[in-house]
Amino acid sequence: MSPCKTLLKTAVAVTLTAWLPFASAANIFTLSSPNFKDGEMLAQKFAGNIKGNAFCTGENISPALNWENIPAGTKSLALTLVDPEGRGGLGVNHLVAYGIPVDTHGFAQNDLSTGKGFVGGKSTQGNGHYNGPCPPVSAGVHHYTFTLIATDLAPQALPAGLTREQLFEKLEGHSKGAAGIIGRFGNK
Repeated sequence: MSPCKTLLKTAVAVTLTAWLPFASAANIFTLSSPNFKDGEMLAQKFAGNIKGNAFCTGENISPALNWENIPAGTKSLALTLVDPEGRGGLGVNHLVAYGIPVDTHGFAQNDLSTGKGFVGGKSTQGNGHYNGPCPPVSAGVHHYTFTLIATDLAPQALPAGLTREQLFEKLEGHSKGAAGIIGRFGNK
């Protein structure tokens, strides 16, 4: 083989190899938000506003969320929001939502606070909608993990009021994949 052909084949191979991550990334199930990037601080308005709790200084507005490339065979979606550092490391479930129709591709800002577009489970706070961050001032910055789970269950398959643990029991064997994003909130 001539040096020119060898050089050309090498250039083509390098070019294809460089593009492969982009080609496969195009089909990855992703969760994102126009309100914050993965790992960034959440705005004050997204914090909780529980009366009588001095640490809840926000407006309890849920951030907008969008997703792409839902796995094949998905019939509904579930969404959880967990603060793993909350309650001294025992965790706080800020949202348990499921029965999200497969043709939904996101939630507008504040939809999760009003219970729009999903079946409400039972959060640590005892309700079925978004509960914004309320970490104690002395606790530093907490990580709020939004996890979107694709399932093969029909949107109406599960009853309202399931805790995160109960939801995960019901999803055992029915999960098609998951995507996540983390927002941070608290005092640095």
